[in-house]
Parts: sequence; C-alpha cells; structure tokens
Amino acid sequence: MEQLQQGADVFFLLIGAILVFAMHGGFAFLEVGTVRHKNQVNALVKILVDFAISTVTYFFIGYWVAYGVTFLVSAAALTGGAEPFDPQGISLVKFFFLCTFAAAIPAIVSGGIAERAKFWPQCLATALLVGIGYPLLEGAVWNGNFGLQAGLFKGMFGAEFHDFAGSIVVHAFGGWVALGAVMKLGARAGRYDKGGAQGIPPSSIPWLAMGSWMLCIGWFGFNVMSAQSLSGISGLVAMNSLLAMAGGILAALVVGRNDPGFVHNGALAGLVAVCAGSDVMHPVGSLFTGLVAGVIFVQFFQLAQNKWKIDDVLGVWPLHGLCGLWGGIACGIFGVEALGGLGGVALGSQIAGSLLGSAYGLLAGFVIYTIVDASLGFRMSDEDQRIGADRAIHKISANPEEDVRLGRM
Repeated sequence: MEQLQQGADVFFLLIGAILVFAMHGGFAFLEVGTVRHKNQVNALVKILVDFAISTVTYFFIGYWVAYGVTFLVSAAALTGGAEPFDPQGISLVKFFFLCTFAAAIPAIVSGGIAERAKFWPQCLATALLVGIGYPLLEGAVWNGNFGLQAGLFKGMFGAEFHDFAGSIVVHAFGGWVALGAVMKLGARAGRYDKGGAQGIPPSSIPWLAMGSWMLCIGWFGFNVMSAQSLSGISGLVAMNSLLAMAGGILAALVVGRNDPGFVHNGALAGLVAVCAGSDVMHPVGSLFTGLVAGVIFVQFFQLAQNKWKIDDVLGVWPLHGLCGLWGGIACGIFGVEALGGLGGVALGSQIAGSLLGSAYGLLAGFVIYTIVDASLGFRMSDEDQRIGADRAIHKISANPEEDVRLGRM
C-alpha cells in the first residue's frame, strides 16, 4: 500500500508538471497574438528557448540555491536510494513541477519586453533569473531559508507568510522584474512619438485567445497540484480558482468595455490573484478577489500605457505584478475565519511579505538587466525593430512561403 501511495503521488505530481509545462505554450501564443506579425516567430522561439535554459540552470544551480539539493549523484540515489531523495523518483517529478514554475519567470518578462529586446542578452538574463534571482525568493518562502518565515513573519505577526501557489513568489516577482526590465529597455521605436501614445494593434485576437485558454486550463494544475501529494489535494483550491477566474473575466468585461484583449487577460488576472490563498479562502472571497484583480489589470494597463508611457507590451506588470501583489494581500483578508476562510494567516504577514517580494522583484529586474545591458547590449536598433525581430534575429518570418512568393526573401 505504501508503494502504491508513492506511485500515485509520482503520477499525480507528474500530471501537474505536464499541465504547467503546457501553460508555457499559452504564454507563447498570448504573446504571438499580441505582438505585430513581424515579431511572432521571435515570441515562439523565446518562450521555448527560455524554458530550455531555465531547465538546465535550475537543475544545476537554482534548485540547489532554493532547497540545498544537488542532482549530481548516482541514478540509484536519485530514485530514492539515498537522502534526501524519496522513493520511486517522487523528488524528481517535484523538481519537474517546480522547474515549470521557475521557467514562468522569463516567460512573464518576455511579454513585457517584446518587439525590441535582443535575443542572446535575454537568454543570459533568463539564466541569471532562474539560477539566482528567483530561487532566493522561492527558498525563503517555500523552504524557510534565511529564517524569514519563522523569525520575521511568525515572530512579528503571529503567522508565516502564506503563498500556496505563487501569487508573490512567481507572479508578483515576475511582474516586478518585468517592470525593471521594461524601464531599462525603453519603449518601442515610434511608440510615444509626437508627445502621445501611438496605438499598436495586436496581430491576432484568435491567437491571443488561444493563449489565454491554454493558460487557464493549465492553471488548475498550477494551483490544485501545488499540494504536491494526493493526500494533500483539496477541491476547495479548484473551486476558488474557478470563481476567481470568472470574477476576473466579468470585471474586465465591464471595466474594459467588452474589449477582447481585456476579457481574455481578465481571466488570467483572477487566476494570478487567487494563487496565494486558493487553499484557505472561501469561494465568495475568491470571487471578490478575482473581480478586484480584473479591475486592477484594466485600469493600470491603461494608465501605464497611455499616461505613464511604460511600454509593457502584454501588460505583464499590471497582470502579474499588481494582481499578484493584490492576491498576496487578499489571502490575509479572505483567508481568515471571520470571512469564511480556513484561518492560519495573518494580514500583517501577507502585507509585509507581498510588499517585500514585489520590491525584491523590482530590484532584481533592475540589477540583472543592467548587468545584461552593460555586458551585451539589450535593445535592438530602430532599424531592426522596423524590420521586425523575426527577420532581424531569426532570418525568417511567420509565413516564409508568402514572403518567397512576394519576393520579400
């Protein structure tokens, strides 16, 4: 029976890892549909290459930084023959699952810096983020490193900082890193010429919508399977994720005046926000969390793009950075027993942890992308931006047959 339980946990977590892995296709197609046609190939290649770099870097460095575990031992030890590896390779599928979370950081950033970032400098930034920047926060929150959980949060506020599936650790961190990268990179050529914001329409609403759907589906692996075992799984997490998603859609529909881009990103806003407290909130609290997240995304996307002239192409700072920040705080509001939650959370811990995690993301973004810019140069030339990243970087467009027919190649 013990072997059966262990085997079931391996399979359970493996399915979760595959679902979150599939979300990276969602990241790719969300970006493909949002950027201009001349940058679609670049969007696809970036996400796939970022995942590969993330996997290798996390395997050799990042997982060790976060959890103090190295995989440079025999295969017999890896499959449960020695500490700290559990039987039947459960520790290995745990790595796979957490690796897909780590790889989400450069995938988030990719949408913010689209259409004007050089390829190889971004690859270097991915390695630095996944090897050092992200694991330091991941280990502090999910592994108790540096004594922050037991010492600072529990000692000061009476409860550890709670982030069940990564509203702060993954999404807020990635969104605030992206803000630092976008500010370092600057706006796309022509975006704010003549003193105003020049509108750049998305290339494909269907591709954008497909990316959103892929992310929504995979998100139930992201949230529910963060339990990491069959014995820890809770249907409450699935219900809360579902209602937060619906709340984000409806809020973005109304506030965004039926704009399809806002509607499809509103679903993601709700899911980002509910990650932290999806295991402790009441479903009504999750619905409200999603509603607020949908409003936050629409309002701050418009403010950032039009008033503050922050050229965040996919709006990843409002979507992941701000909605993630709200989600961390919302866990401390709707997770308490007085509002129908399961308790075990403290609002003070949630506010402090959310603000610290977000501030760390912004600092990491500035530092890493400053290093990358100084080392390799980060921004594409105006001429390459005019040609498009597809042909300037990859020497091929999204429709090469059509280019040959028309004499463009």
